[in-house]
Amino acid sequence: MNNQTNVVLPAWIFEQAQDKEQLKMLVLNYMQKYPDYTVKRITKRFAVCEINR
Repeated sequence: MNNQTNVVLPAWIFEQAQDKEQLKMLVLNYMQKYPDYTVKRITKRFAVCEINR
């Protein structure tokens, strides 16, 4: 069974991020809305996540 999903990231994250570290911080803060998701990587406008259920 595939326990991965793509979460669409809002445009403001990419507009506010000034570098990769800040992007990572903003994404992790945003992903707190999804407590069962673990971010594996960021691709284009998506956070590729593993679902921990």
